[in-house]
Formats: sequence, C-alpha cells, structure tokens
Amino acid sequence: MGRVGGRAPLQGRGAGPRARNPLVVQAAGNTFGHSFRVTTFGESHGGGVGCEAIQYELDRRRPGQSRITTPRKESDTAEILSGLAADRQTTLGTPICVLVRNADQRSGDYAEMEAAYRPSHADATYDFKYGIRAVAGGGRSSARETIGRVAAGAIAKKLLHEVAGTEILAYVSRVRDVEAVVDQETMTHEQIESTPVRCPDPDSAGRMYAAIDEVRTRGESCGGEVTCVVRRCPKGLGQPVFGKLEAELAAALMSLPASKGFEIGSGFSGSRMLGSEHNDAFYMAPDGSVRTRTNRSGGVQGGISNGEDVVLRLAFKPTATITARQDTVNRSGEDIQLAARGRHDPCVVPRAVPMVEAMVALVLADALLQHYGQCELLPRSSAAGADVPSHTQFSHAG
Repeated sequence: MGRVGGRAPLQGRGAGPRARNPLVVQAAGNTFGHSFRVTTFGESHGGGVGCEAIQYELDRRRPGQSRITTPRKESDTAEILSGLAADRQTTLGTPICVLVRNADQRSGDYAEMEAAYRPSHADATYDFKYGIRAVAGGGRSSARETIGRVAAGAIAKKLLHEVAGTEILAYVSRVRDVEAVVDQETMTHEQIESTPVRCPDPDSAGRMYAAIDEVRTRGESCGGEVTCVVRRCPKGLGQPVFGKLEAELAAALMSLPASKGFEIGSGFSGSRMLGSEHNDAFYMAPDGSVRTRTNRSGGVQGGISNGEDVVLRLAFKPTATITARQDTVNRSGEDIQLAARGRHDPCVVPRAVPMVEAMVALVLADALLQHYGQCELLPRSSAAGADVPSHTQFSHAG
C-alpha cells in the first residue's frame, strides 16, 4: 500500500489496491478545444493560475465583489508573459501566455481537510484516482481554476464578434425558488452587470440577493441557474453525430465546477410536447434568409447551428463547502464529523455568469475555425447544382 502524507489512502470501491507514486502520476484533462486550443494551469493556493486574458473579464469573475461572494481578496491582475508584440496590442501568432498570481491564500484554513473528506467535494475522488490531492483550496478542483477559461474566453469572444458580430450574454435566471422574468431579445450587458447577482430583472435580483444573504448568515449555501443567449451565431457550426454543437456545449459547460444540469432550447419541457407543438416552422424572411418562427430548438438543429439565437441553461448545485458540521470519513476509513473552514461563495451563480459565457465562446470559436477549414475553403454546390459562395455560411438569421 502506498502512503501519502503518512496516511494510507482510503480503500473502497474505485480506490484500487495498487501503490501510487505521486511523482509519476499525471493528471490529464487540462486542455480544451481542437483548433482554438486552450490549456489552463495552476491551483487554488499555488503561485498563480494563467492563460490568455483580457482584464475586464477577469474582473467580472474575481472574488470579493460583494458580501454574497467569497471574501477572499484577489486583484486577479493579468501578467502577459508571451504572444504579444512590444506595443501590447499586436499578437505574434505564437501562444499567448498570461499569469494571474494568487495573493490572498490561507492554507491553514484547510488543515482539518488533510485527513478528512469534505462531503460532495472532490477530496475523496481525487484520492481514489491519484492517491494524492491538493488539500489547500481543493487544488485543480477549485473554482479558481476557471480564471484561465475566462481569460481565454475573452479572446474567443473578440474573434466571434469580429467575424460575425456574435454577442454572448449570460445572466442569473434563478436562485433557489426565485425565478427571473427577462426579455431575452432586449436585455443588455449593462443591465446584467447592474446588480450584484447579475440578473437583468431588478425585482428578482433583489430577492435573489436576499435569498443568498440569508443562507450566508447561517453558514449554508444554495444553488441556482444561469441562462445564456448567443445572438447572431453563425450558421453551420457543429458536426454530425459525435461533434454536434449542443453536445460540445454540454461537455464544456458541464466541466464547470458545481454544474449539475444542462438544457438547450426547450430542454426537458420539450419532452412533454407533441411534435406539432415543438417543431420550429421555417419561413423566408424579407432579407432572403431562411428563418424559424419559433426557437424551441435553441438555435441548433441536427447538431448544427441554424442562425437563430442559441439559448441554453445551466444548473449549479449549492456550494459544497459549508460551515455546519457534517458526517464524513477520514483517510484512515474512520467515521468522523467535519466543520469546514475557509472562504467560499454561499452561491456560485453570480460569479458563474462570466464562466458560462467563456465556455460558450470557446466552443463557438473552436467550431468556427473547424467549419472554415472544412467548408469555407472551396465553393459548395446547392441542390440545383449552382455554386454557393463560401462567405454566405458566416451569415446569421438576425
């Protein structure tokens, strides 16, 4: 039996009996994308975390924004290490590397967790898999890892906007039993950012804030939902079968910490409809484009974007770390109780908004580059045999 930190890893289903050498076990899964490729690095309490960056997006994601977020104080200032010319405005075509240093670390808050597993956290599963884990802050399982995603997503957003005028807007649509009423066609980024909970419905935003603050004062946590709308999404993004756009979006968004549910378009409610109720009828718009009168498909049909708004929702569970005493086990296999310490968001959804936008942007930018390489280099033939100019596929239905 291998030992880590003087203790034998807990044995049980999935733990495995073989010895683990922490110097040779390698963790995969840190790179995202095919053509638009992003690799993130760093831990919650390490020296820093990094990736491509734009400071504005990092400021939206950073902790300490209000009393309903973690009180950890981090400036999340981006240091660009490579990939830009001396003017800091021109890219060199080489990998862009940006480092964000961790400053407000309190690793001592996690001393009890060295031996005990926090319920519903990644402590136990990391031990089962690797036989070692980063105790302080959860390491790579911490939401602080998403700094790299948000930074890279800022680059992806700019690419999509420059090529197709694409706009990606996410907002908090539910906290516990408080659900927002939002006009998705007219809402703006400014309206979303005008409240601490990032909800463009002011009345609901106030009740959401109160609901989060109430659980915070009890050392509890709560969950919620984030809705994302992609306006002016290019047509033709996504691949048949295993590369469907909604499948890529689901995989990307479900990789976010605390995510537990994904829907696109009508989602689960569509399963209660008849085909005649659910189908999106086509019509010819005055500008000559093919449009749909409804959008229950959520902008994706057959795994390929149709130019309508892409509309999706992501459900987030309550934050796993709470201060109430909970039953758990330690690494020696003993039943114990644990009262977790540390600084944590009582509800993750307000700070998850830029994370959701970033992952959607990364998927769409990657799909855009793949689509160009596959379909835009040569003219395509229509059903009538006439060549279809390649640039038409970058149009949208808006």
